[in-house]
Amino acid sequence: MDTLETSITATHEVLAARLATAEARMPTLARPRDQYPATDTFLASVSRHNSAANAVLVPLVRKRLPKGHARAAEFVHQSKRMERALFQVKAKLYGSSYAIRIPWPEVWAEARREFEATWELEHRIVDELALLLRAPERHRIAEAMYVAELRAPTRPHPFVPHQGVTGKVARRVARQIDRFWDATEGRMIPEPVRTHDREHQGRLTQYLLADPHLPDEPPDSPKLPPPRESD
Repeated sequence: MDTLETSITATHEVLAARLATAEARMPTLARPRDQYPATDTFLASVSRHNSAANAVLVPLVRKRLPKGHARAAEFVHQSKRMERALFQVKAKLYGSSYAIRIPWPEVWAEARREFEATWELEHRIVDELALLLRAPERHRIAEAMYVAELRAPTRPHPFVPHQGVTGKVARRVARQIDRFWDATEGRMIPEPVRTHDREHQGRLTQYLLADPHLPDEPPDSPKLPPPRESD
């Protein structure tokens, strides 16, 4: 099973589910903050993955794919568009004056449109890279994406540099600022999706991560003989 494509597909499925959950959580008079946890979880996870894609995938696109510079610029432009839409979600959630009058359905519609457009580009990039790279390199890229997500900002930052040395510095500064506010606000940040190393996780690790993937019965478990019929 291809680790890079599998990892990207699994991440997309998780983020799409978190987007749907966040969209469905609307504030009520009885529970005005009911949508905060779901929306914050979606914003954090999609922001981290998008930052990792810019850090890991975009340089590969630039170097390895035909018309790489143009393709890389296209992806960076689209990821900034998505981050601007996510920034508006965050502004609306926390009562920013410029976003408070925009209806939630309109805010979510733009976020979903840019989310899907970004993922379409990313899947296309990953599919093309998978045809060029051997399995060990694909595995290394999947691992690099996971590590980059762990070190990525947890909020959208559409107005900072995304590439080059300035992009690396900007991500590092944004991550430190986000970590401060995450701790201050008690914000729970989900673990990035990691499919390429699941077979090495023990039962306790799977339990703690709430990610069971063991078979119902281990293949080497002893088989009991059928009961003997009484005479």
